[in-house]
Amino acid sequence: MVLDSQAKFLLEQMEAAGDPPMHELTPEEARASADFSPLAGEPVEVAKVENRTVPSTAGDIPVRIYTPEGEGPFPALVFYHGGGWVIGDLDTVDVPCRLLANQSNCVVISVDYRLAPEHKFPAAADDAYAVAKWAVEHGASIDVDSNRVAVGGDSAGGNLAAVVALMARDRGDFSLAYQLLIYPVTHHSYETKSYKDNADGYLLTKDSMEWFWDHYLRTESDGRHPYASPLLAENLNGLPPALVVTAGYDPLRDEGQAYAKRLTEAGVAVEAKCYEGMIHGFFWMPGVLEQGKQCIDQASSALKRAFEE
Repeated sequence: MVLDSQAKFLLEQMEAAGDPPMHELTPEEARASADFSPLAGEPVEVAKVENRTVPSTAGDIPVRIYTPEGEGPFPALVFYHGGGWVIGDLDTVDVPCRLLANQSNCVVISVDYRLAPEHKFPAAADDAYAVAKWAVEHGASIDVDSNRVAVGGDSAGGNLAAVVALMARDRGDFSLAYQLLIYPVTHHSYETKSYKDNADGYLLTKDSMEWFWDHYLRTESDGRHPYASPLLAENLNGLPPALVVTAGYDPLRDEGQAYAKRLTEAGVAVEAKCYEGMIHGFFWMPGVLEQGKQCIDQASSALKRAFEE
């Protein structure tokens, strides 16, 4: 593998800026400093963008709903942003969500789930599940076909998407059409080759991941729960088809690939793709990374095919 030249330039720019590493900041400082929106490019127009809330037993959950041009009812993607369950918000993934809505011709429901450490595990997973359930049960209110609802997300959001798919299967409340897992967190462990090879120097570091997990989990044993570490689920049978994307220069590469392998072994239809020259976070950065745009294109095509089946 060779590091992509655009990713290399971006990393050099970040290093030159001299910002302190994430794991040395407080969560508040990290949220204030982690603005990746300039790397996303200009937001494209979408027919309708609406901010609203979804009710849950823990309180109202803010969401942003992107509706494309055309006649509904549309399929829907419930999308969870990344940021280690600690940082990130609706604006972080605004550009990718707009592109996904237009290119997949689906409604995208972007979820502003509760963040750690103020709200530890399983708060984010509970919010993620509540919005997916709402999309299926009340989709008609936003012109959504409840039989064609997918979940997706990147990094910690990919973790939440995988977890919601598990929860939906386990509880039997509703069925999902697809899961879009972009460099997902799947295991509370730092023992893989990709963690060793990419521990430092490629945006997401091992130290940062430890910092994220430490803020998210209440106890060490939480990390062994399949709703925190879906790779540890006893079986992955009966889950929806998946696209699993990984990045070559990402500590999370191997656990994402391991999850794709286990899904396949469980009889789940899986499309697995490693962008070998890429770093963690590239899905957020289509404005400066050509392969970020390619990944959004691939995700959009996969969703379109899934919704047409």
